[in-house]
Order: sequence, then structure tokens, then C-alpha cells
Amino acid sequence: MITSAVRTLATELTGDDLPAYVYDLAALRAHARAVRDALPPGLELYYAAKANPAPAVLQALAPHVIGYEVASGGEVEHVRAAVPGAPLAFGGPGKTEGELRRALTLGVERFHVESEQELRLLAGAADDAGIDTVDVLLRVNLPLAGERADGEGTLGAALGGDSEGALGAALGGAALAMGGRPSPFGLDPEAVERCLPQLSPGGAGGPLRLRGIHAHLASGLDAPAQVAVAAAIADWARKLSERHGLGSTEVNVGGGMGVDYARPDRRFDWAAYGRGMADLALRHPGLTLRIEPGRALTVYCGWYVTEVLDIKHSGGEAFAVVRGGTHHIRTPATKQHDQPFQVLPTDTVWTRPWARPAVREEPVTLVGQLCTPKDVLAGRIPVAELRVGDRVAFAMAGAYAWNISHHEFLMHPRPGFHYLEE
Repeated sequence: MITSAVRTLATELTGDDLPAYVYDLAALRAHARAVRDALPPGLELYYAAKANPAPAVLQALAPHVIGYEVASGGEVEHVRAAVPGAPLAFGGPGKTEGELRRALTLGVERFHVESEQELRLLAGAADDAGIDTVDVLLRVNLPLAGERADGEGTLGAALGGDSEGALGAALGGAALAMGGRPSPFGLDPEAVERCLPQLSPGGAGGPLRLRGIHAHLASGLDAPAQVAVAAAIADWARKLSERHGLGSTEVNVGGGMGVDYARPDRRFDWAAYGRGMADLALRHPGLTLRIEPGRALTVYCGWYVTEVLDIKHSGGEAFAVVRGGTHHIRTPATKQHDQPFQVLPTDTVWTRPWARPAVREEPVTLVGQLCTPKDVLAGRIPVAELRVGDRVAFAMAGAYAWNISHHEFLMHPRPGFHYLEE
């Protein structure tokens, strides 16, 4: 549901001011505070900046998160400038040597290493920079089924019983699978084993110090599935550490908390997740557990506000053309869903010499201004009334929206950006 602050601004903006992104920072702070309060005290909360890297958003989250996960050299620079001094964890595949060197210069606190070559590049960059210690987490892609030769390699086997099938079902139904199968992300367990000699004292890794394991296997999971996956990752990491005498102290289980665009009022159960992670922490005393949600923290704080330019019927179906489109908010095209929205009727007097185009009590498809049939924001959604000139506020636009869109296509004007405080 749209907040009163967003509604007020949305109705005050003129047509020339639209489309516009409107972010309710007070609502964001309240949500982040509730998430933090639901988590056990020792669990470290990082924000995945890729979800929404707007400086105002990063700064609003600062009191409620330990640090930020960044996934490119550009994000390293950007987040370091927006929230100076905040701890950064540098993840993502394909890090260039130049990015690694710059990240070392900027004092990145954790490197999530994705490959054996990346480990070697990081070691060389640290040696060249004369840095004594660089803290590393090895990102591991744990398979769901089957076994390695030593029987220690599967995710399901770490929990035992029927957990392998349950975890397979959980990850199989995930909105986005990042692991548990062949993947460009992370290291297979065998590759992790090959990396360990480079991270031992006096190893080829030189100043690199292994702090633990990182594993982000899927996005879109509910709280029970998230806890089950986290438990399997932590148990696997403990066995690895015990087998090799590593003394690892950290496990980052990633993000991916489920967000349901079809039911905006149904949110991830942070209270249940917090209880499950508290139990997991009790099973692993001395281990620092870390999570790095993105979408689930910021998606609810943003709205994409626009106005209806035209309404017409084609083949018996109603279409509403709005200012902007998926070149501004690519989320519905990327996820192939209907972006939830709310109609904000305007009381503007209609002065045209023809009847005001409108649809009443029928389904309507909301499209943008692009010359492509893929420019659909929401399809065949029943509305009580929608008229040319009315405002439409698309909800859940606070993550993976503007920042993933193809802004320059057709050279339409960029939207405005508004950040509402208390």
C-alpha cells in the first residue's frame, strides 16, 4: 500500500515532472530496523548494494547494517564514497586485476574469491601493494546430490536424513538459482580443497588469510528454506575447517530472501528466520554468521509514479499507455510478472473537446512508450476506473528497477528522483 507521503507527492507533481521515482526513506528505515531487531545479535547484516545503490538509500541503511556487499569495481568506488568507513565485502565473478588492486587501495575488508585464478591475482596484487594481510572468504558452489570421493561434498548430506530432497525442492523452486548445480559462480568443493594450500601460513597466497566460506545458492526462498540452506552451508564449512585444521570463523550464507510481487503485503518472515538463525548460532559457537540481503530490504520503499497518456481498445482488450515504461523500470520484463500498482485519480478538469478516454470495470494492460510489444508493466489487471490523466504508482520499485534498466533506448527523458525524509 502506498504511504501517505508518497501519495501526497505523487498527486502534487505535474505531468512534466513525471515519471518519477519516489522513495520513502522513513519507511525504509523502519523496515530495516524491524529486520535488524528480528535477527539474533551476533548475526551480521550486510546490504547487497546491487539491489539499489542510490546514495540516499545506502545512507539510510547505514545505522542498521554492519556493512555492504559490492560486486564490481564501480560499486566499490561508489559505496566507499557514499558511506565512508563502512565495511565492504567484494564479491562477484570476473573481478579484473585492476579492480582487485583498487579494492585493496580502498581498504576493502573482505574478498569473496570466486575462482582459483582470482585467488592468484589477489595474492599478486597484495604482494605488489605491500599489504600484510588480506581477509578472504572462498565462495563455494555446493552440489545438492551425489558425493565427492571423500563423502563431504554435498549440501544435502551436511544435514542428513531427507534434507537432500527437501533442499533440492527448495532450490528447485527458487526464483533464481545461483548454485547447487553447474554454475559460473563460486568454486566446486574440489576447487576449494585445491585453494587451501595457498591460504595456509607460508603458502603461495602470501598475505591472503582465509576467514571462512561464502555461499549464495538461490534467491526467492521463504524463511524455512533459507534457514535450512544456511544450516547446510554452516555444517559443511565446519566439517571443512575441522578436516583441515583451518580454524575458520566466518560463514556468509548470502541473501535471496523471498519477495512476492503478486502479493505485495506478504513479506518474508524475518521473525521466523531470526529464530532459526539463533538456533543455528547456538550449534556453532564461535562462528560469525553473515547475511547479505538486497531486494528484501529496499524493494518496498520505492514507487515508480507516472500518468496515463492514452487509453484504447484493440481486439476487444483495453490498453493504457503511460509515460515512461520498462526502460525506466525493467523489473516486470526481467521477472516476467505484473508490477503491482495503485491508481491515483486526478481531479483535473477535462478541457479537451472530446470525451476523456477511460476504462471502467474491466481488465486493462498498462504499457509504456517504447516501440516494442515487450514494454508491458502489468497485463490484463481489473480496474474500477482508469482515465487519461490519472496517476499510477507502481509499487515495489525500490530494488532492481532503475539501476537495471536500459535507460537510453529511444532517448525518452529520464525520470525524476525524490527521497522523502520523516
